[in-house]
Amino acid sequence: MKSILITGASSGIGKALALHYAEQGNEVFAGGRNKQRLVELCLHRPNLHPFVCDLTNSNEIKSATDNLSLLDIVILNAGSCEYIDDPVQFDGELFARVINSNLISVGYCLQHLLPLIKKGGQLVLVSSSAQFLPFPRATAYGSSKAALTYLARTLEIELKPHGIGVSVVHPGFVETPLTAKNDFDMPGIISAEQAAQAIVKGIAAGKAEINFPFAFICFLKFFTLLPRFVWQKVAQRMTV
Repeated sequence: MKSILITGASSGIGKALALHYAEQGNEVFAGGRNKQRLVELCLHRPNLHPFVCDLTNSNEIKSATDNLSLLDIVILNAGSCEYIDDPVQFDGELFARVINSNLISVGYCLQHLLPLIKKGGQLVLVSSSAQFLPFPRATAYGSSKAALTYLARTLEIELKPHGIGVSVVHPGFVETPLTAKNDFDMPGIISAEQAAQAIVKGIAAGKAEINFPFAFICFLKFFTLLPRFVWQKVAQRMTV
C-alpha cells in the first residue's frame, strides 16, 4: 500500500486518479478547494481522505500538511484554463490568474510537500501537450504549462541525488469540466478515466515523460521538427 497525494481531485483527471489509486487499496489524499465535493468523493471510502486548501495560498497548504506523514507519490494536477481572445488588448489580470493558478501554486506545493516525499518516492507534475507548440488564444495557459515542463525537467536532475523520481505529464484533450467550456474541435479527445490509466501506467514504469494520446502527440511533435513558419501557417488558420 502506498500513500499518495493528488491535487485537483474534485473533478476531471484528478478525481479519476484518486478513485483509481483508492480502489487499488492505497491511502489517498484528495486535494482541492471545494470541501463539499471532496467530502462526497471520500464518503464510504476509508482510505480516501480530503486534503482541503487553496493552492494559491501558501499558509493554507502548510496548515493542511500538518497532519500528513510521509508520502510515496505526489501528483500536482490542479490547474485552470482561460483564453486571451484579443492579443492587442492584452488582459494582464487574466494572464496573472492563470500563471498563479498553474505555476505559482506549484511552487507553494513544492515548498510544503517535497519534504514529505519518501526516498524512492515520486513527484509528478501535470503539464499539457500545449507546451509543444504555440496555439492561438492559449497565450497564458500555454506559457504556464511550458514553464511547468521546464520546472519538472530541472527538478528531475536536482532531485535524483535525493532519491526522488520526477515525471511530467503531457495530456492531449481530455473530457473534463475545463475542456467542456471549449468552443472548438478537440481532436483525439479521451475520457478522464483513460487519462488516469495512462498516468498510472507511466508512474508505475517510472517514466520521466508521460505523453498521451499517442497519435495526437505524434502529430504535435512532427510539427516541432519542421521550420517554424509551417506551424505558424497552420496555427493562423485556427484563428479564422
